[in-house]
Amino acid sequence: MSAKGLEVIDHTVQLTHEWINELRDRLGWASARDALRLLRVTISAIRDHLSHDEAAQFASQMPILIRGMYYEGWKPSSTPITDRNVGDFLARIEGEISGVAEYQGHGDIGAVFHLLNGRISTGEVADIRGGLPKAIRDLWLEP
Repeated sequence: MSAKGLEVIDHTVQLTHEWINELRDRLGWASARDALRLLRVTISAIRDHLSHDEAAQFASQMPILIRGMYYEGWKPSSTPITDRNVGDFLARIEGEISGVAEYQGHGDIGAVFHLLNGRISTGEVADIRGGLPKAIRDLWLEP
């Protein structure tokens, strides 16, 4: 039991660190902060292409702290995005992580997809991928 009796908070902090550290290791990056930034912008870009129900189902499988970042700044009335262009998807992510010296292009976004394959249920990954345009889905290899 945690010292304050708030095990749910201790647990979500631990899980969040696990997700971030796994992604940082997959990327080979030194900065956990930059890995978290890439995770946050990528899951937000995915979210904005999904129906509201699917976006909520996706979020339900995330640690609470990551889920909060996922929902931060979301404008449901503006989603799902009707522009289904992979170039715009990549440009959005790359625009939001500009200044990350270790970023090497869309292969790093693939590392986020790989992380999600291992952390989100296979059925949910299939549902999420199914809600994305084919060109974006092609970036996210099946688990």
